[in-house]
Amino acid sequence: MVLLAAALCTKAGKAIVSRQFVEMTRTRVEGLLAAFPKLMNTGKQHTFVETESVRYVYQPLEKLYMVLITTKNSNILEDLETLRLFSRVIPEYCRVLEEGEVSEHCFDLIFAFDEIVALGYRESVNLAQIRTFTEMDSHEEKVFRAVRETQEREAKAEMRRKAKELQQARRDAERSGKKSPGFGGFGSSGMGSGNSATIITDVLIEPEKPKAAPAPARPSGPSKALKLGARGKEVDSFVDKLKSEGVDVIAPASGKRPSEVSKVLPAPVNVESVHMRVEEKISLTCGRDGGLQNMEVVGMITLRVSNDKAGRVRLHLNNDDKKGLQLQTHPNVDKKLFSSSSILGLKNPEKSFPLNSDVGVLKWRLQTTDESLIPLTINCWPSEGATGCDVNIEYELQEEGLQLNDVIVTIPVPSGVGAPVIGDLDGEYRHDSRRNILEWCLPVIDAKNKTGSLEFSMAGLPGDFFPVHVSFVSKHNYCDIQVVKVTQVDGEAPVKFSSETAFLVEKYEIL
Repeated sequence: MVLLAAALCTKAGKAIVSRQFVEMTRTRVEGLLAAFPKLMNTGKQHTFVETESVRYVYQPLEKLYMVLITTKNSNILEDLETLRLFSRVIPEYCRVLEEGEVSEHCFDLIFAFDEIVALGYRESVNLAQIRTFTEMDSHEEKVFRAVRETQEREAKAEMRRKAKELQQARRDAERSGKKSPGFGGFGSSGMGSGNSATIITDVLIEPEKPKAAPAPARPSGPSKALKLGARGKEVDSFVDKLKSEGVDVIAPASGKRPSEVSKVLPAPVNVESVHMRVEEKISLTCGRDGGLQNMEVVGMITLRVSNDKAGRVRLHLNNDDKKGLQLQTHPNVDKKLFSSSSILGLKNPEKSFPLNSDVGVLKWRLQTTDESLIPLTINCWPSEGATGCDVNIEYELQEEGLQLNDVIVTIPVPSGVGAPVIGDLDGEYRHDSRRNILEWCLPVIDAKNKTGSLEFSMAGLPGDFFPVHVSFVSKHNYCDIQVVKVTQVDGEAPVKFSSETAFLVEKYEIL
């Protein structure tokens, strides 16, 4: 197969976007595309036409045509398969298939076209790989940005701490009736030996959350400007009327789709003066033919003390991990005490934990390629038939101690082929034709219903139904680490505490 050019053109033959894969002049490309509408015969079922030198393979896209210009000796079956992939790439970048929208995203389309064809020959890629290649996502860049943001937050926190110390020193000097110490340059007077000294202590400091700046006051009176919130009030009143009639209405969160809203468990109702949050996040990638490519679980215990009398405490842990975790304590936590007794306490027992601040006291990490450690396995098996694909998907809970809630398995489906025909089904399903996905929804997966399946039929190829994404939440953590007791440093008297546990999904996909 030698593909000369791929182009999006109007029905009159005007080129909107054209990518040449061999050396061709602009005049020749425009001439070939201008001649294309005149060569088409109405009433024919096939979607290709030939001239003495080239072959046009095309597909109508509403008011436009997706056209591939190839040599006459190319394989027509490969040309049609390539054309189908080109047609699926375009809606990824253009919400509406119109000339203005295509022109706006022309460079995105050209970059995607280059991933499909190189030097006139088709590359072995699917739609998911094209998305990955064009996103150019860099793990190193994310790490660099995270480190830089952490350094900036620490510098701001240190600046605030120094400012508080200097302010306190001025107040102490004013109370004692002595001259306030100077804090200028090298020529200013420093703090003398007779002045009250400022004691600087090392404490655990978390960066304060930035406060929202107050909105500037606007002059009162009628305004002829467009009011963005006016229609929202009408919608709210309509929703309230529906609720009064007994209709259940699910309010969207932040304008996002329900499946895009981040999974967050509700906060506990009864929170004590000493409160712990145990949170884990999993990132997993599996192959469609089996095999765990990568699995990483990161967890953290966050402590919050809301009463100064309960600041000097120690946390007693129960660590029954057998998976091989890597544990890391906070720098101000006594590592020897933790290693010997699984107790988290400050190095200096006279100090207290910060008041009304979330402090991470212990982190852990598990990275593995052992398939037996996968908490929930997903097996997607598309079988190509005469009329399309029969897809069988099944899940199995391998970690029987877990209870997964609000499980959603998202399967991509081909566009423009209608809704899937559902066969056997455990749970519920949703078909989103605009986003071209099928969502398999399972309220709870636990030891009582550790397996389940979904069967459906739909036109398409086996590769159209990947990658599969999974999301869920759980109130049970994956790694066996729990806080079982909290005691005072002096006397080891027990302290009443509350805790919450969350196991969330960062990435869970089958490629």
